[in-house]
Amino acid sequence: MKKKIAILGSTGSIGKTLIKILSKDKDNFEIKLLSANKNYKELFKQAKIFNVKNLIITDKKNYLIARKINKKNINIFNNYKCFNEIFKKKIDYVMSAIVGLDGLYPTYKIIKHTKKIAIANKETIICAWNLINKELKKNKTLFVPVDSEHYSIWHTLKNNPDRNIDKIYLTASGGSLLNIDKNKYNKLSMKKILNHPNWRMGNKITIDSATMINKVFEVIEAKNIFNVDYKRIEIIIHPKSYIHAIIKFSDGMINIVAHETTMEIPIFNSIYDINDKKLLTKNINLDKLNNLNFMKINKNKFNSVTILDKMPLNNSLFETVLVSSNDSLVRLFLDKKIKFTDIIDRLISILASKKFKKLKKILPRKISDVIKLDNNVRDEIKNLI
Repeated sequence: MKKKIAILGSTGSIGKTLIKILSKDKDNFEIKLLSANKNYKELFKQAKIFNVKNLIITDKKNYLIARKINKKNINIFNNYKCFNEIFKKKIDYVMSAIVGLDGLYPTYKIIKHTKKIAIANKETIICAWNLINKELKKNKTLFVPVDSEHYSIWHTLKNNPDRNIDKIYLTASGGSLLNIDKNKYNKLSMKKILNHPNWRMGNKITIDSATMINKVFEVIEAKNIFNVDYKRIEIIIHPKSYIHAIIKFSDGMINIVAHETTMEIPIFNSIYDINDKKLLTKNINLDKLNNLNFMKINKNKFNSVTILDKMPLNNSLFETVLVSSNDSLVRLFLDKKIKFTDIIDRLISILASKKFKKLKKILPRKISDVIKLDNNVRDEIKNLI
């Protein structure tokens, strides 16, 4: 029997990778739903390949265009309130790959409609983990993290989830600026900063890699997912990006998880169970294993990591301030309205304000708390610039 699945954010890099994997095995999958923000042309292409009957296009203008040119018997929706209409019973798998906090509401709402959810959306896990985790448990939905680092840890623990972790080391490539002096950052071209040595990603995540704020986010994710306090998580520089995580257990054993720099591996394994299907990959790269080159992180160069010293120990609304502020500042940089070094300098300043510091003690009670605060923070930063 075909596995019934849905992909939220199917036209982004994660969604396209999953579509590529599934296109080689179409007889075993039925896609019930695909969603995108604006890219209806790509969505129609994907729908044609898999004969998908339900699409969501959240941008109103592109939704109306898609409705107008729709010649097939396809249901096209403009928001995520259609889940009850589409899913009459639980499907087998959902990939949540919508970028940013736009992915929070649909991720939360679709949990009850699926047996398994793979989440590639950092913001959902960072800003509302207490709500997401509660919903997962309530609906007995299996959760799989898709970030390569967190998938590596999850995969190591999945057959023994109660194993005591002594320390988690998350590896960071150092991004495009690892070997460039910080004093030269603001003289670099946008093209240079966006030229990641190992990964091909969107502009936003590539900038986050260059500032190392992506690793700050990943530490918060790891703390939430694996219930490990910040003191037991450390970032180390590993320029080759071959090792994705190192887990030291309280029994003295150390697991080092390696794979090629492709998101196809965690995505493939999130949908296939062991022995279901074989992924053709490269042989072990002994040259990389013989030259791992781990380094301590330079906190003066990558001062974003000092933000972790100021994070509350438990889930709070403060994490939303962090995510929303960074997103707004990165967009301002990409629009050439602020300098590259302004991103983290201004972020640290915003997080230190009394108005936002008090949110460290306030737990998100509902998804709307996070969404409302996100909008407020973005408005505040618009006024500041």
